[in-house]
Amino acid sequence: MKILTGNDLAAGDVTWWTGEGWSRHIEAAVDVGDQGEAIAHAEEGARRVNAPYVIDATETPDGPRPAHIKDRIRALGPTVRADLTLKPADPNAGSWVI
Repeated sequence: MKILTGNDLAAGDVTWWTGEGWSRHIEAAVDVGDQGEAIAHAEEGARRVNAPYVIDATETPDGPRPAHIKDRIRALGPTVRADLTLKPADPNAGSWVI
């Protein structure tokens, strides 16, 4: 399975080709087969997406799963737990207890 990914021009968000347009949800991605490069070229030329490229993926019951870890991270988000990240608005952020 081949799917197409890129970044939204306005927000920079990771996007996935749905066969009709772009979605921020990988579950909506469709197999582009051997048409991926042509679609990527047309979509980038039309300025609907930035830096599109074709990736390998496996079809799962939950939708496509990118084959490469880099693209899995792009699809699923950060590799750290959100509750462990610093929160700049938190008055205790940056205060370390050793």
